[in-house]
Amino acid sequence: MRAIKSPMTASETASEKSSPARRILVGEITGAHGIRGDVLVRSYTETPDAIAAYGPLTDASGKKSYSLRVVRVTSKGIVARVAGVEDRNGAEPLRGTKLYIERSKLPATGATEFYHADLIGLRAVAADGSTLGKIVSVQNFGAGDLLELKPVEGETEFIPFEDRWVPRVDLDAGMVVINRPAVTVDDDTEEEDSSADDEADA
Repeated sequence: MRAIKSPMTASETASEKSSPARRILVGEITGAHGIRGDVLVRSYTETPDAIAAYGPLTDASGKKSYSLRVVRVTSKGIVARVAGVEDRNGAEPLRGTKLYIERSKLPATGATEFYHADLIGLRAVAADGSTLGKIVSVQNFGAGDLLELKPVEGETEFIPFEDRWVPRVDLDAGMVVINRPAVTVDDDTEEEDSSADDEADA
Protein backbone atom coordinates (compact mmCIF):
# COMPACT_ATOMS: atom_id res chain seq x y z
CA MET A 1 0.00 0.00 0.00
CA ARG A 2 1.33 3.40 -0.96
CA ALA A 3 1.57 6.42 1.31
CA ILE A 4 2.02 10.12 0.65
CA LYS A 5 4.07 12.06 3.15
CA SER A 6 3.94 15.72 4.08
CA PRO A 7 5.27 18.37 3.61
CA MET A 8 2.77 19.01 0.88
CA THR A 9 3.31 21.57 -1.84
CA ALA A 10 0.22 22.30 -3.83
CA SER A 11 1.69 25.65 -4.84
CA GLU A 12 5.06 24.49 -6.10
CA THR A 13 5.88 26.29 -9.35
CA ALA A 14 7.32 24.86 -12.54
CA SER A 15 10.56 26.79 -12.05
CA GLU A 16 10.95 25.31 -8.56
CA LYS A 17 10.21 21.85 -9.94
CA SER A 18 13.07 22.07 -12.43
CA SER A 19 15.52 23.84 -10.12
CA PRO A 20 18.62 21.83 -9.08
CA ALA A 21 18.04 23.03 -5.48
CA ARG A 22 14.29 22.56 -5.57
CA ARG A 23 12.44 24.21 -2.69
CA ILE A 24 9.35 22.83 -1.00
CA LEU A 25 6.72 25.01 0.64
CA VAL A 26 6.32 23.95 4.28
CA GLY A 27 4.46 26.88 5.83
CA GLU A 28 3.52 30.53 5.81
CA ILE A 29 3.75 33.31 8.38
CA THR A 30 0.20 34.64 8.69
CA GLY A 31 0.81 37.47 11.15
CA ALA A 32 2.39 38.81 14.32
CA HIS A 33 1.32 37.36 17.67
CA GLY A 34 1.63 39.36 20.88
CA ILE A 35 4.22 42.03 21.67
CA ARG A 36 7.35 39.91 22.11
CA GLY A 37 8.01 39.29 18.43
CA ASP A 38 6.24 35.95 18.08
CA VAL A 39 4.59 35.08 14.76
CA LEU A 40 1.67 32.86 13.82
CA VAL A 41 2.62 30.20 11.26
CA ARG A 42 0.36 28.04 9.10
CA SER A 43 2.27 24.77 8.89
CA TYR A 44 1.91 22.30 6.01
CA THR A 45 4.00 19.56 7.62
CA GLU A 46 2.48 16.24 8.67
CA THR A 47 3.02 17.16 12.32
CA PRO A 48 2.51 20.95 12.50
CA ASP A 49 5.28 21.70 15.00
CA ALA A 50 7.77 19.68 12.91
CA ILE A 51 8.22 22.75 10.72
CA ALA A 52 10.96 23.95 13.09
CA ALA A 53 12.82 20.62 12.95
CA TYR A 54 14.16 21.09 9.41
CA GLY A 55 16.61 23.82 10.34
CA PRO A 56 16.65 27.30 8.79
CA LEU A 57 13.90 27.93 6.25
CA THR A 58 14.01 30.43 3.39
CA ASP A 59 11.64 32.76 1.60
CA ALA A 60 10.50 32.15 -1.99
CA SER A 61 13.66 33.72 -3.39
CA GLY A 62 15.93 31.57 -1.25
CA LYS A 63 17.88 34.67 -0.24
CA LYS A 64 16.42 35.26 3.24
CA SER A 65 16.72 32.69 6.00
CA TYR A 66 14.49 32.16 9.04
CA SER A 67 15.19 29.98 12.07
CA LEU A 68 12.02 29.10 13.97
CA ARG A 69 11.46 27.98 17.53
CA VAL A 70 7.99 26.69 18.29
CA VAL A 71 6.43 28.34 21.34
CA ARG A 72 3.13 26.48 21.27
CA VAL A 73 0.54 24.94 18.97
CA THR A 74 -2.89 26.60 18.73
CA SER A 75 -6.08 26.01 16.75
CA LYS A 76 -5.09 28.93 14.50
CA GLY A 77 -1.58 27.65 13.79
CA ILE A 78 1.88 27.52 15.29
CA VAL A 79 3.06 30.33 17.54
CA ALA A 80 6.79 30.60 16.86
CA ARG A 81 9.75 32.83 17.59
CA VAL A 82 11.96 33.86 14.65
CA ALA A 83 15.63 34.27 15.47
CA GLY A 84 16.58 37.95 15.48
CA VAL A 85 13.01 39.22 15.83
CA GLU A 86 12.58 40.82 19.27
CA ASP A 87 9.27 42.69 19.13
CA ARG A 88 6.01 43.13 17.24
CA ASN A 89 7.53 45.82 15.01
CA GLY A 90 10.01 43.25 13.75
CA ALA A 91 7.37 40.56 13.33
CA GLU A 92 4.76 42.57 11.43
CA PRO A 93 6.74 42.82 8.15
CA LEU A 94 6.99 39.01 8.03
CA ARG A 95 3.24 38.62 7.49
CA GLY A 96 2.60 36.70 4.26
CA THR A 97 6.13 35.26 4.07
CA LYS A 98 6.07 31.74 2.61
CA LEU A 99 8.59 29.37 4.16
CA TYR A 100 10.53 26.87 2.08
CA ILE A 101 13.05 24.09 2.56
CA GLU A 102 15.31 22.45 0.00
CA ARG A 103 13.93 19.09 -1.11
CA SER A 104 17.27 17.45 -0.37
CA LYS A 105 16.90 18.27 3.34
CA LEU A 106 13.66 16.34 3.79
CA PRO A 107 13.83 12.91 5.46
CA ALA A 108 14.21 9.98 3.10
CA THR A 109 11.04 8.09 2.16
CA GLY A 110 10.40 4.36 2.05
CA ALA A 111 10.05 2.44 -1.21
CA THR A 112 6.30 3.04 -1.31
CA GLU A 113 6.24 6.51 0.26
CA PHE A 114 6.23 9.74 -1.71
CA TYR A 115 6.13 13.44 -1.00
CA HIS A 116 3.49 15.51 -2.77
CA ALA A 117 6.29 17.46 -4.41
CA ASP A 118 7.74 14.31 -5.95
CA LEU A 119 4.46 13.40 -7.65
CA ILE A 120 3.39 16.82 -8.90
CA GLY A 121 4.68 17.40 -12.41
CA LEU A 122 5.24 13.73 -13.29
CA ARG A 123 4.39 12.65 -16.82
CA ALA A 124 1.44 10.25 -16.82
CA VAL A 125 1.47 7.34 -19.26
CA ALA A 126 -0.75 4.34 -19.93
CA ALA A 127 0.44 0.75 -19.55
CA ASP A 128 1.31 0.70 -23.26
CA GLY A 129 3.51 3.78 -22.89
CA SER A 130 1.16 6.24 -24.58
CA THR A 131 1.05 9.71 -23.05
CA LEU A 132 -1.98 10.52 -20.92
CA GLY A 133 -0.99 13.91 -19.54
CA LYS A 134 0.58 15.32 -16.40
CA ILE A 135 0.00 15.11 -12.63
CA VAL A 136 -0.86 18.64 -11.51
CA SER A 137 -1.79 18.13 -7.85
CA VAL A 138 -2.38 15.63 -5.07
CA GLN A 139 -5.66 15.80 -3.16
CA ASN A 140 -7.41 13.96 -0.37
CA PHE A 141 -11.10 14.64 0.25
CA GLY A 142 -11.33 12.09 3.05
CA ALA A 143 -11.52 8.79 1.17
CA GLY A 144 -7.85 8.44 0.24
CA ASP A 145 -5.14 10.14 -1.78
CA LEU A 146 -5.94 11.14 -5.33
CA LEU A 147 -3.66 12.17 -8.18
CA GLU A 148 -5.11 14.97 -10.27
CA LEU A 149 -4.40 14.15 -13.91
CA LYS A 150 -4.44 16.90 -16.52
CA PRO A 151 -4.99 15.03 -19.79
CA VAL A 152 -3.53 16.16 -23.09
CA GLU A 153 -7.09 17.16 -23.95
CA GLY A 154 -10.17 17.64 -21.81
CA GLU A 155 -10.91 18.26 -18.15
CA THR A 156 -8.73 17.15 -15.25
CA GLU A 157 -9.67 13.91 -13.51
CA PHE A 158 -8.80 12.28 -10.21
CA ILE A 159 -7.07 8.91 -10.06
CA PRO A 160 -7.03 6.93 -6.76
CA PHE A 161 -3.42 6.52 -5.63
CA GLU A 162 -3.68 2.75 -5.31
CA ASP A 163 -1.80 -0.12 -6.96
CA ARG A 164 -4.83 -1.02 -9.06
CA TRP A 165 -4.92 2.39 -10.75
CA VAL A 166 -1.29 3.50 -10.32
CA PRO A 167 0.84 0.35 -10.67
CA ARG A 168 4.16 2.14 -11.11
CA VAL A 169 5.85 5.37 -10.00
CA ASP A 170 9.29 6.01 -11.48
CA LEU A 171 10.73 9.21 -10.06
CA ASP A 172 14.04 8.79 -11.87
CA ALA A 173 12.24 8.66 -15.21
CA GLY A 174 9.82 11.40 -14.15
CA MET A 175 6.78 9.31 -14.95
CA VAL A 176 3.85 7.47 -13.44
CA VAL A 177 1.88 4.63 -15.04
CA ILE A 178 -1.89 5.01 -14.76
CA ASN A 179 -4.73 2.60 -15.49
CA ARG A 180 -7.65 4.87 -16.18
CA PRO A 181 -11.14 3.55 -15.36
CA ALA A 182 -13.07 2.56 -18.47
CA VAL A 183 -15.29 5.32 -19.81
CA THR A 184 -18.97 4.35 -19.68
CA VAL A 185 -22.09 6.11 -20.86
CA ASP A 186 -24.10 7.20 -17.84
CA ASP A 187 -27.70 6.18 -17.32
CA ASP A 188 -29.04 9.70 -17.78
CA THR A 189 -27.50 9.92 -21.23
CA GLU A 190 -28.93 6.54 -22.18
CA GLU A 191 -32.38 7.59 -20.97
CA GLU A 192 -32.19 10.84 -22.93
CA ASP A 193 -31.19 8.94 -26.09
CA SER A 194 -34.05 6.48 -25.55
CA SER A 195 -36.57 9.30 -25.09
CA ALA A 196 -35.32 10.99 -28.25
CA ASP A 197 -35.75 7.74 -30.20
CA ASP A 198 -39.32 7.30 -28.89
CA GLU A 199 -40.23 10.85 -29.90
CA ALA A 200 -38.76 10.28 -33.36
CA ASP A 201 -40.81 7.08 -33.79
CA ALA A 202 -43.96 8.93 -32.74
